Amino acid sequence: VQLVESGGGLVQPGGSLRLSCAASGFTFSSYDMSWYRQAPGKERELVASISSRGGRTNYADSVKGRFTISRDNAKNTVYLQMNSLKPEDTAVYYCRRLLVPYDYWGQGTQVTVSS
Repeated sequence: VQLVESGGGLVQPGGSLRLSCAASGFTFSSYDMSWYRQAPGKERELVASISSRGGRTNYADSVKGRFTISRDNAKNTVYLQMNSLKPEDTAVYYCRRLLVPYDYWGQGTQVTVSS
């Protein structure tokens, strides 16, 4: 199993970024996927999750209405579209595949929101 995130970077407040997580080594379309983030000095937290076929999504209250999770099962990729970014969104963003007891994470991609 491999999860590789990309798309992070430096963006001004109010800006947008789209993160991607390319998956390999498993049947991607069979698994729910999620995005987490970890800011300096804080615990890792769930940002958004999506069901295996994309029919169900879930968001942290702090990102509802600003972030959108989606997936393309033909491309084995899950996305996180982030709009109206705020400085408090600054964190390392991770892709996760969890099916107990198997738990896989990507290496993370840094998102910095600053003027």
